[in-house]
Amino acid sequence: MNEVTARVQELGEALDDPSTLWARLRAAWDRAEDEEDPRMAEIVRQARGLTPILKSFHDHIRRVLRRHRELTPLDRVQEMDRASMRWLSRQPGRTTAERAGSEQRIMAVVRHQNYDTLENRVAHSYLLLAVEVGREWLREHPRAQGSQRYKLVQGYVKFCKALALELGHLGVGIAEPDVTPNYVLLEDRTYCMIREAWEALLKREKALDELWAWQAQTWTDFSVLAIVLALHDVEDAELIAQSPIRFLAESANGIWFEQERPIAVFWLRKIGRVVEVMARPERPGTLLTLARAHVALRISDPLDRSAFPHRVAVWTPHALERLDLPEAAQEAARRLSDLARVPGQQERIRHGLILTPGHLEPEAIAIERSGVFVEAIAFDATGASLAAGRAAIRAFLARDIWGGA
Repeated sequence: MNEVTARVQELGEALDDPSTLWARLRAAWDRAEDEEDPRMAEIVRQARGLTPILKSFHDHIRRVLRRHRELTPLDRVQEMDRASMRWLSRQPGRTTAERAGSEQRIMAVVRHQNYDTLENRVAHSYLLLAVEVGREWLREHPRAQGSQRYKLVQGYVKFCKALALELGHLGVGIAEPDVTPNYVLLEDRTYCMIREAWEALLKREKALDELWAWQAQTWTDFSVLAIVLALHDVEDAELIAQSPIRFLAESANGIWFEQERPIAVFWLRKIGRVVEVMARPERPGTLLTLARAHVALRISDPLDRSAFPHRVAVWTPHALERLDLPEAAQEAARRLSDLARVPGQQERIRHGLILTPGHLEPEAIAIERSGVFVEAIAFDATGASLAAGRAAIRAFLARDIWGGA
């Protein structure tokens, strides 16, 4: 699930330059196919940018002097408050030396250095969370041990762990996630950057928790992006229109970006077809609703006004267990054959595509039934499985699915 999220989040990074959006996204996905080139993540960015900040923090850990009352040798007494004076007045004796007793100690105010401040507790919490997130990232990329990113994160995890142990020895506690920042956390540059990094990792953990509940939505977004990238590779395909895309800082029910419909429109010059990529259409129509597909390709011939558009239904089922591809393809073909007999419909659904997680076993199954073609593709969001899935989608688009409208 982390890899699927990473592929979708790379859209947000590519949006920095909308004019090269899809080219940059394709390059990012090409890199993701190489398991020795680990994915960019928040922990990687922090390992790169926050190391000098944490070194500065280590050299200048803030501390405060806290006042305590305790028995103090007479020659070291520097301050007494009202409670200390009352204690002294209750002791037997006429002089201070007699009241100090045999140990020559009296109750006095002393100041001790204390590192357990709110800002240090936030730093301690960040360090522990960074170690946890960094270790998780390292476990996800066992084949990338020779890469610079892997070594960077590995070194960062070791440094954060050592610094967290030191704070523990200094008696620094742990901050709660909903803590209200004090002046130091808001205004001190070092502590402010540590707080912001902590909040970024907390948001990531919260987003991952939400994504596990809404992972099917994220998989649909991932599938839509895979289709758009595959259409870019179709011979003589030209992107003629693109929806404005707003990437969200946090996912909303598993959805990471908002866009108008269609998200992209392509002109296939060689065969004279316009292809619209429809993701979660607001008005899917009768057939697409009956097909229960949340994604579709709407194909039309702009040169033939008498021809009706047709659609290719795209199903994006997400399951924790691997889907039975032959059975799923057969069921989809039967459903499309049944929909072909629905009366009073101008648009038709002629073919279908199923995109589902491969659980590290990429596979593609094709079924033809009564003139209906359905392909089921199981693939993943990283490594060879991603490469195989993208190749299978390109192969599907190379088939005669465009037809006469």
